[in-house]
Amino acid sequence: MKTYVLKLKQNLPITLDEAWDFFSSPHNLAKITPPEMNFVVTSDYNGDGKMYPGMIITYKVSPLLGIKLNWMTEITHVEPGKYFVDEQRFGPYALWHHQHHFKEIPGGVEMTDLLHYAIPFGVIGQLTNAVLVREKIRKVFEFRVKTVEEIFGKYTV
Repeated sequence: MKTYVLKLKQNLPITLDEAWDFFSSPHNLAKITPPEMNFVVTSDYNGDGKMYPGMIITYKVSPLLGIKLNWMTEITHVEPGKYFVDEQRFGPYALWHHQHHFKEIPGGVEMTDLLHYAIPFGVIGQLTNAVLVREKIRKVFEFRVKTVEEIFGKYTV
């Protein structure tokens, strides 16, 4: 199984607490996902919205060609204010391991995403990644960068 890696950094002009509160809340996932993906969180979770290891989050999403899929991730690691990890338990990928890291920097926060993913179906999956999936994932993260800047402003320090 071929594994792909995507690493992105974005600086934001907000406090570490503001960044953590926003990005660690499942309530905000749909806000930073392109509308054409029809992303909806379907799970009930604890009322205070605090993320914790073992938390299961379910979604409905249309990642490619408008096909609706169920997706389930588990929050496997949480170090409040520093990082959290979500891993797919059920969904379109053979592997999805997404690390979200946060670090205070002068005038804001550096946010780093480290994504490891794999597509099922061997050579067909590799071809699908080359033709469709890699570009779709890149566009999702580009949308997120733009949307997060619209919400919090552009980092200028």
